[in-house]
Amino acid sequence: MPISRRQFAQLLGMGAVGAAVARVPAAFAQDAATLRIAMNTSDIQTLDPHYASGSQDRATVDMIFNGLVRYVPGRSDAFEPDLAEAMPTVTVNDDGTQSWSFTLKSGVKTHGVDTAPSADLTVDDLLFSFGKASNADSSAYAGDYAGWTFAAGDGANEFVVTTPTALSESLVLPKVANYSGGYIIPQAAYEAIGADGFITSPVGTGPFAFSAHNPQVDVQLVAFADYFRGAPQLAGVNVVFQADPTARELALQSGDLDVIYGLSEAAWSDRMDALDGYTSDVFGVGEQVFLNLNVEHEILKDAKVREAIIKAVSRDNHLALSGEPVAQKTFSVVPAALIPGGLTEEEAEAAGVNYQQDIEGAKALLAEAGYADGFELDLVTSEQTAYRTNYEVLQEELRQVGITVNLEVVQHATMHELIRQDRNPITIYIAFRPTADTYLTQFFSTDGGVTNFSKFTVDDLRDQARAETDTEAQEELWRQADIAIAQAYAGFGIMFVNQVFVRKDTVEYGHELVAVVQLYPGIDETTTISG
Repeated sequence: MPISRRQFAQLLGMGAVGAAVARVPAAFAQDAATLRIAMNTSDIQTLDPHYASGSQDRATVDMIFNGLVRYVPGRSDAFEPDLAEAMPTVTVNDDGTQSWSFTLKSGVKTHGVDTAPSADLTVDDLLFSFGKASNADSSAYAGDYAGWTFAAGDGANEFVVTTPTALSESLVLPKVANYSGGYIIPQAAYEAIGADGFITSPVGTGPFAFSAHNPQVDVQLVAFADYFRGAPQLAGVNVVFQADPTARELALQSGDLDVIYGLSEAAWSDRMDALDGYTSDVFGVGEQVFLNLNVEHEILKDAKVREAIIKAVSRDNHLALSGEPVAQKTFSVVPAALIPGGLTEEEAEAAGVNYQQDIEGAKALLAEAGYADGFELDLVTSEQTAYRTNYEVLQEELRQVGITVNLEVVQHATMHELIRQDRNPITIYIAFRPTADTYLTQFFSTDGGVTNFSKFTVDDLRDQARAETDTEAQEELWRQADIAIAQAYAGFGIMFVNQVFVRKDTVEYGHELVAVVQLYPGIDETTTISG
């Protein structure tokens, strides 16, 4: 089982992981350029795609791995074949289960390492990878595959996924796509490197192969000449770690970087876009910013306290951090503007869960709960601007109702480790997930495990929605789950924030940027740098 994020962070601090991990670069086009992209963090958390959750990790593994299908580059609303020859055929079985049959492309090569040379990807690799992804001991996304089975089919290169009930494409395709548990890990390489080694030295089939990890500096990828879609136009990609947004901006303008993760602020984006030679791209997918309140915490177990906390919060205060159109308000933990199954403002109002800031009402609720003089809470936040500023706004909002928040800023990887150990009674989480089912499963179900920060579950409604084949009825069940979470004061949707990246005008990604679920512009074999 992989080492913990905290253990990994400690190793990084000692320079003990990754510095000596390097591979011989793959061949690439002569005179091709290496693209340098800076992310807003101090290092990786993990490059095992079945654990990757931070934006820097999701971006990096996306360049290394593939899925059976993939999101059409630059879009989050359409799929096309990736490792599979075609989109799956679907059969409803006599026992009520459903089979999704894929045919693996022939001749897909894996990246090579000394102990596991490059080889053709096989159905055995698919069986291994999905077995790993669906196992809670080796994947953070095992809950997404509850009840699913995987088998080799009767035909050549045939692979069959069986779901316990008939499901819509919208619930199945994201889980076999190039995202989270859908990334395919070659068995021989994983077993040769080991679970711990794979955290910082991954092997996939994508357009770029891992070359080196320099802790708190960068991850270096090189073009994979045998990539099944064709050799990349770039020589490689350096994913640079720089948590300071000012330092990222200065490095871009000095020519040390080609692309940077920007500030999620409309004014900043406009200023950068006005500079000669640079383009600011604002695109989806928006990441949902939402509160999780631990219903088992010694103080927050009182529903009046949780209601008071939510009534201390103003969506407008948080929205002001980014401004429109970079950010937009949301009214449930599932963002209705991004995916089906969330509550619109009108629907939240009709259900009585469109909670508004009410400072005096919050104080009265605290007094009723026995906290007329308030109380203190210790919270941790990431160094990342998006997390830190939202926690700082929350800190001030709670101060106004008598709750003192002692806020500690830690490295992003450390925050993720601590909140999974219930360190925060109130957790702000910022995330995009491709379906309402995934939001509800990962954050508000028994299957969510360490990411169910609230300890509140909507398993029954989630399961009813999974079994529902009528789309409208399914979406209504998801909305009922949203309402149940809000009525319990266990979760509170604040806003979603779009992605902002700035690039030199010489960089072309190779596709139109509309929405990218991996939370970066999408760099592949078609990406180029001119001049």
